[in-house]
Amino acid sequence: MSMLQKMFLAVVLTGGIATAASAAETNEPAGIETAKPMSSAEIYRLYNQNSWMWKAGAGYFSAKARRFTAWSRENGSPSFGMGRWFITESGKLCFNADWHAKTGTATAITCFSHRKKGGLIYQKREPDGQWYLFKSAPAQATDEFAKLRRGDYVRSQLGGIEMSVSKTR
Repeated sequence: MSMLQKMFLAVVLTGGIATAASAAETNEPAGIETAKPMSSAEIYRLYNQNSWMWKAGAGYFSAKARRFTAWSRENGSPSFGMGRWFITESGKLCFNADWHAKTGTATAITCFSHRKKGGLIYQKREPDGQWYLFKSAPAQATDEFAKLRRGDYVRSQLGGIEMSVSKTR
């Protein structure tokens, strides 16, 4: 697989993650300019041992060795990712994963910045996403935050996705 193909695969696989993060918003939400980056401890509490449910998949942030696992059926194509998640001092959650699909394997690092103001949490996919309200105060069922669920919602789907990806190789 050429480097260009690997780069394309990584972009496609991570492109479906948190679709709301890349919504076509042209204006920053009110209050973002005075919001402060979240601390590492706050981000850890937000994601640790939670699954982030996506439109066509999910990612799990394990406490054990900060393992990150995910599956996706974005555009009907099965894929899965395995790697590690980490938090930066500047308020970013990142995961570095090897993504496997029928077309091959590619490594991708995906990061999201987080800021808070009062009870509000803002999020932005790095490097060029738009800020959006991740968690309202009080939290709403329509918030992206509501897609974080306690526990591993990846494991039950991962084996089947792995098999469907490996069958065609």
